[in-house]
Parts: sequence; C-alpha cells; structure tokens
Amino acid sequence: MSIEERKGRKKKVLLMGKSGSGKSSMRSIIFSNYVAKDTRRLGATIDVEHNNIRFLGKLTLNLWDCGGQGAFMENYLAQQRDHIFRNVEVLIYVFDIESRDFRSDLITYSAIIDALYENSPNAAIFCLVHKMDLVQVELRDRLFQERDVTIRTASRNMRIETFATTIWDETLYKAWARIVYTLIPNLPILEQHLNRFAELADAEEVILFERTTFLVISSVTRPQPGQAPNPFSDRFEKISNIVKTFKQSCTKMASSFVAMELTAPNFSVFIDVLTPNTYVLVVMPPGAAESAITLGNIAVARRHFEKLEKESGAGGRGERREVEEGNGVAG
Repeated sequence: MSIEERKGRKKKVLLMGKSGSGKSSMRSIIFSNYVAKDTRRLGATIDVEHNNIRFLGKLTLNLWDCGGQGAFMENYLAQQRDHIFRNVEVLIYVFDIESRDFRSDLITYSAIIDALYENSPNAAIFCLVHKMDLVQVELRDRLFQERDVTIRTASRNMRIETFATTIWDETLYKAWARIVYTLIPNLPILEQHLNRFAELADAEEVILFERTTFLVISSVTRPQPGQAPNPFSDRFEKISNIVKTFKQSCTKMASSFVAMELTAPNFSVFIDVLTPNTYVLVVMPPGAAESAITLGNIAVARRHFEKLEKESGAGGRGERREVEEGNGVAG
C-alpha cells in the first residue's frame, strides 16, 4: 500500500471544547464501551490525547482529544497552531449548554475556526450543544435553536452541522453516526449493494451498523404499498443505544452477543453479523417467508459484502460484478 493510500484512509479528527464540556465522556461511550454512569470517574484531559481508532477495518480515525483548559487552548492557537490544525478532516466542537460564559466560549470557538480556516479550509465542522438533559424539556428546542444561529454566525461560512446531544440517550449516537458517515470511503458503492440486497430480500428496512461502536453506517427503507411512514425518525439511533447496552450486559455476564431475532404481529426483525466489521438489521413485513429464508439471505449476502469490503480498498473494483452476483440471494 502506498503512503498516499495510507494517508487517505487515516482521517485526522479534532475533538475540542471547554474543559468539562463532556468531550472525553462521549468519546469513551462511543469508542470504549463505557455506559453513561461510568463516565463520572473520568478525569480532565491533559493537553492532547491521541487515539488511532480502526473503523470498518480500513478506515482509521486519528482522533485528537484536546484538553479544554484555557492555557491549553492558548497554546494550541499560538505555539502549536500549524501542528494542531493542519490536515484536519473534521472538527468536533462541544459546547456545554450550562456554561455560564457562553460569550467567552464563542470567542474561543471563533479563534479556533480562524486557525482551522487557515490550515484546513475544507474541513467539516460538527458542533455538539451538549448536556441537553440538564435543560427543562419544554425549553430545549428554543435554546438549541438560539445556540445554533449564534454558532453558525461565528463559523466563517465553513461547512457546519449542529446537534443537540446528551450522553443519556440516542442523540449522541445520531451525532457521531453522522460524523463518521462523512469519513467513510467508497460509501456510494456500499449503499448501492445495500439497496440491492433489500430489494432481493424483499425487506421493509435494512440498516448497516459498524460492529464495535454500533453506529449506523447506512440504511434502506422500502415502505409497503399503502403503509404510512414510520413516525419514529430516530429509531436507528435508539437501536444503536439499546443493542450496544445489551452487548455490554452480555460482556459483564461473560457472554457474547452474536445475533438476535424478534417476531411481532406486524413485523420480524433480524440482527446478524454481515462482515467482520459490520452488523446488519433486517426488518421483514408480516406474512413474510420463514425466518430461515431471511437468515439464508443474510448468509448469501455475507459472502458478497465481505468481498466488497476487501475490494473497496482497491478503488472499488468489481462494483458491477458484485451487483449482478447479488441475484443469487434467495427469494
């Protein structure tokens, strides 16, 4: 593999924000299998903690968790400006919703955006307005919208997305799934095959999850004729949260989570390993074929997706061949 290919697969991600805003807690939940209550024992980050996180086998997130104390922030912006902000793919900036000095936080954020603009003008920015669980429910939307407008004004027209998050529910998974989604190489090819599998299996919905974090990679929804849209737009992130918590419970009992099948009057759900790096969730309509057929379809698809995952590192060779071979899925 060439140096250029290695660099292309290693994505520099900055995680920044004021000390105590919750950066390390969310990182530990997403990537280190912490549950929310366990993050209370985490200490403050000192200077910069570097983590190379393998994702989907080939993609490496070079995550820089930057301490948010004032002295560190000044050092990043002065002495280490080029080192910190050069070659950044993504900046994740965390705002504490309960900060008593949001104006000062915004000044620091603006200085960081200036440094990023100078060194990595094409970087994507994700701002997480965090600890929303501490705000009264009826005030959350309005307060988040106010923060959103102010943050965007300070972002120099760079690419930015904002999320309201807390470590206590699925909002954290929604934000991080979106962040990782923007970094995955050859995603259109992967999604093309996922759509083809959903059609051949006659599934209502197919969701692809990264195996370790259980973040959503991609999904396909195929409503049945006359069926109303699913009213739960955050259902994928809820599933991420529930299944990951269940996997952690299995680990504590010295067991391992491999697969799951659930049958209800209006649907059937199957969760199974798809490749060494992914899980797939398949939702089948009522009256669908026996579960053995769906599990067989997943087994057939597994061979193709494993091969696709290996070949995607070579620039997506075999795209057309794999789609046509997908016709081997059972009906």
